[in-house]
Amino acid sequence: MRIFRAGALSVLMLGSALAGAGPVFAQSAVDAAQALASALDGAGGGISMVDQVAALEAAAAAGDTMALWQLGLMYEAGEGVTQDKAKAFGYFSQIANDHADAAPKGLEADIVAQSFVKMGEYYKDGVPEAGIPQNDDYSTKLILHAASYFGDAEAQYKVGELYLEEGELGDNPLQSARWLSLAARKGHAGAQARLGNMLFNGDGTLQANPVEGLMWLTVASRRAIGTADSGWIDDLLNSAMSVADPDQRKQAVDLADNLGRQFGGL
Repeated sequence: MRIFRAGALSVLMLGSALAGAGPVFAQSAVDAAQALASALDGAGGGISMVDQVAALEAAAAAGDTMALWQLGLMYEAGEGVTQDKAKAFGYFSQIANDHADAAPKGLEADIVAQSFVKMGEYYKDGVPEAGIPQNDDYSTKLILHAASYFGDAEAQYKVGELYLEEGELGDNPLQSARWLSLAARKGHAGAQARLGNMLFNGDGTLQANPVEGLMWLTVASRRAIGTADSGWIDDLLNSAMSVADPDQRKQAVDLADNLGRQFGGL
């Protein structure tokens, strides 16, 4: 069952306004949007922020997904423009409205999935300036669509957390571990850490597996180096390491060394 209507896909091409920067190609649409920002910043020896925003708005007006995404991020954070959550919501919702049924593995799937996650976050708290009321149920529905249809790791991580809250999807550690595992295997450091902590300590019907739990915590710690998540992830790892026996620590590190690269570890 479709949540939104689907629309045609588009690929952003930087025209002469960007001093011949050319098309932006990347392994994923999110990477492409980031590459777009770099291309705009460096095109023709540097163009003004006003011209950058104008170029993005022109592409967005033509329905370009990457431009819509980039503008949404800019207005959300107030980077290069005056912060405006209502505008950010509008850009993210346009992506979701137009591409809800986009191919899950298509070029723009990452951006579409992340737009659903963004909308879910906005509905979680509401966006008064955009006339959007708080709606927990709809927030969950949007995130579940990104997690199940698109297989988005961030959405799967959020679903895993929702299954640990009685007031959300219910306190269900087994279901939580299932969703966290899906995200963890895609290299999501937060999911790796949450899953590792659950497995190390056990949680209700989820039996403890200290070695596998330590392995995931180790992979997560390596994955999170230099990110905002490194602090809390390292706290979980250090806490588990402090009570694990030497054999458990050795087995876990060996597993992380041998398997970690498959899951985005170092």
